[in-house]
Amino acid sequence: MFHHSSKLQYPVRVDKADPEFAMLLQQAIGGVEGEIRVAMQYFFQAMGARGDARIRDLLISTATEELAHIEMLAHAVALNLEGAPLSYQEASAKDPVVNAVLGGMNPRHILSSGLAAMPVNANGVPFDMSHIYASGNVAADMLANVTAEATGRVLATRLYNLTEDTGMKDFLSFLIARDTMHQQQWLAVIEEMGGLNASLPIPNSFPQSEEASEHSYYVLNTSLDKPLPKGRWCEGPSFDGKAQFTAKEKPELLGDEPLLGHARPGSGAQSEQELSGTVPPALKP
Repeated sequence: MFHHSSKLQYPVRVDKADPEFAMLLQQAIGGVEGEIRVAMQYFFQAMGARGDARIRDLLISTATEELAHIEMLAHAVALNLEGAPLSYQEASAKDPVVNAVLGGMNPRHILSSGLAAMPVNANGVPFDMSHIYASGNVAADMLANVTAEATGRVLATRLYNLTEDTGMKDFLSFLIARDTMHQQQWLAVIEEMGGLNASLPIPNSFPQSEEASEHSYYVLNTSLDKPLPKGRWCEGPSFDGKAQFTAKEKPELLGDEPLLGHARPGSGAQSEQELSGTVPPALKP
C-alpha cells in the first residue's frame, strides 16, 4: 500500500518558461541516469530482498522518494512549457519561441502530451527498464545503487549549469543534495554488512576453494605498444585482504586456437566446409 501527499517534497519554481530546457529535463525523468530508473531499481531490489528487513525498508522508502522526484520534475517540465506555441501562426509572432520550436523544443510536448512531461529521455526515447539492476545480492545491488546515484548527480549538475533560471537552480540544488545523501546511505549499508573488505569478492558466499584463485589477483597488460599503467591495482594487498596484487606485462595464453570442426551436412554451409579444413586438436581422435 502506498500513500500520496498532494504537496511536493520541495518547492518547484520556474521564473521564466523555457521549452528547450523542458526537453533537457526529460533526461532526469526518463533517461538512463534518471529518476524512473532509480525508483524502479530500488523497488525491484526491495521486492527481492532477503535477510535484513531494515535494508528492504530503506529501499522501499528511497524508491518512494524517487517517485516524488519524478513528480517534481514532471511539474518542472510543465512549468517550462507554459506559453509554448500551439500553432505556427502563434509561433511566428514570437521570434524567441520560433527558435525554441524549430531549434530545440521536443515537438511531442505539443503533439503527444499537451505541454506536459512524458516517460522519455531528452531525445524522446521511452525508458524501457533495461537499466534496472536487482540481482538479489545486497552488496552487488548497493554498489549498483551508488553508481546510479553518482551518474544521476552528474546529470543534475550538468542541468544546473545549463540554466540561468533561479527557480530551476534552486530545485536542482535540492536534487543534487538528495543524490549526495543516497550515495552515502548505500555505502553505509555496505558498512553495516562489515564494509567493502568483508563484502568482497561478491558474492562472498561462493566457496573460494572452487575458484581458480591463481588468476584472481593479477592485472594484465593487453596493449601492444604501451607498458602496463602502474598504480594501486598492480601492487599491495587486495581489498578483500586475501592476496597481493601483481602485474603481468604479457598475458599467458593457456588455451588452444579456437578452431571448429567440419560443418554438418544440411547446415547450409558450403560443400568445401563439410569436406575439408583443419581438425582442431580437441577433436582429433
